[in-house]
Amino acid sequence: MPEIQITIGGRVFEVACQEGEERFLQSAAKLLDNEASVLVGQIGRLPEARMLLMAGLMLADKTAGMEEKLHELELELSKKENQVTALESRPQPEPQKIEVPVIPPAVGESMAEIAARAEALADALEEKAAG
Repeated sequence: MPEIQITIGGRVFEVACQEGEERFLQSAAKLLDNEASVLVGQIGRLPEARMLLMAGLMLADKTAGMEEKLHELELELSKKENQVTALESRPQPEPQKIEVPVIPPAVGESMAEIAARAEALADALEEKAAG
């Protein structure tokens, strides 16, 4: 079982851990050291037991706040998942039939003829007006 040294609040401790868990222990010790350093900075030197107790309580308070926030987020996620499920289980809307009017070719041809006649009349009027 490996033993590693950790520093908390300026004090060094020898701690044993399971093989491969060293990194996790050092990470946890760093969190505890951050809290202990705040205490030492605010209060000064504390007895070891009191420093560790206060630092542990500060971490526990942060953890409780995070757990509460996590619970709120899990509830919100559950509501959103229920909404998604409800939307997915809704029947699909009936397809709408949209009719697009189609102009018959004969109408287009008639319009072209009328336009040609109107142009011819306009040209004839211009010629009479000019002459």
